[in-house]
Amino acid sequence: MTTSPSRRLVLTRSAALVGAASSSLLLPELAQAQSGKIRVGLILPYSGAFAPLGVAIENGVRMAINEQGGKLGGREIEWFKVDDESDPSKGIENANKLVQRDKVDVLIGTVHSGVQMGIQKVARDSGVLSLIPNAGVHAATRSLCAPNVFRTSFSNSQPTLALGQAMVARGHKKAVWITWKYAAGDEAFEGFKESYTKAGGTIVKELGLPFPNVEFQALLTEIAALKPDAVACFFAGPSAAKFMKDFAAAGLKGKIALYGSGFLTEGVLQAAGPAADGVITTLHYSDSLDTPRNKTFRLEFAKAFKMQPDVYAVQGYDTGLLLVQGANAVKGDLSKKPELYKAMEGAVIDSPRGKWTMSKSHNPVQDIYLRVAENGENKVIGVASKALADSGAGCRMG
Repeated sequence: MTTSPSRRLVLTRSAALVGAASSSLLLPELAQAQSGKIRVGLILPYSGAFAPLGVAIENGVRMAINEQGGKLGGREIEWFKVDDESDPSKGIENANKLVQRDKVDVLIGTVHSGVQMGIQKVARDSGVLSLIPNAGVHAATRSLCAPNVFRTSFSNSQPTLALGQAMVARGHKKAVWITWKYAAGDEAFEGFKESYTKAGGTIVKELGLPFPNVEFQALLTEIAALKPDAVACFFAGPSAAKFMKDFAAAGLKGKIALYGSGFLTEGVLQAAGPAADGVITTLHYSDSLDTPRNKTFRLEFAKAFKMQPDVYAVQGYDTGLLLVQGANAVKGDLSKKPELYKAMEGAVIDSPRGKWTMSKSHNPVQDIYLRVAENGENKVIGVASKALADSGAGCRMG
């Protein structure tokens, strides 16, 4: 998993909902018989560990569009779905099912960065409008950016790019970094290194272990010997809960401050228990964000889907909001690509996470919140960085 999503425990999602979300594709013959509709393709994980994330994203997309009467620019929608199985080796094949077989006008996906790289190739080759509701891989809005590809979530280094200043401001000037040795870990470290050293912090040592290894003990013993002011990390899902529990069991909790990209505590606070209390993270959303917009969204989402929304639901919702703005600007005629892209590039998304805009490389420019885990909740304690943009390094549109 290279996009750092939390593997929110499947217990928090109804198996029936997962099943409902992975309903069969429309038959091609039936699809072709219905004209005048905008064809929207969803390529998301509908099986395996990340199925709950796929469901949350789809629900968010549908909620935003349902608020427009279920239409895009006044046109009705025909939905097509493919389970990407979180399998990078099938990324191109599965994206082509939607683009070549089903002739979709819009491609929405995905969660896993490895799968996204396949989708990115298909999107660049075909020119189909492609919206990324999660995958944070840098290349998507850097070296492999494209006029028709827009991301509504984050780049892998954005959360940690907001972390360094917050740590130094709390007096933690010597830190150890620890993560898995893989793309998302490397990209998260890029953001941390830049922000922490710029703020005057010193990285005492970088520690890593192969993905998805969770044998942390030897590295925790090394951390104890190094005696840094703080540890900063990138882990996600059940492994993140284990890391926090092992950190506490090693006697480091209360002695060395623990910080991380927000995915460290996203969706795993129940599993981590008291070990997570006091852990400080940075992320572009928090369930507890105390704004009228977020409260209304959470209430309406829970009513509609009988589940609580999370960061993935918000990202899906914002994907829908961006698509709505683009489609409305061209009155549903998505073939007007220059006008469509201009409208999406200039969009201001009134999101539950707070208003955000689109960077020149098509990545969100957004506030990153400082959060502390307390009693099973990520509580917002401030804004770590206002209107933070990814560098977009290497992006050449055209």
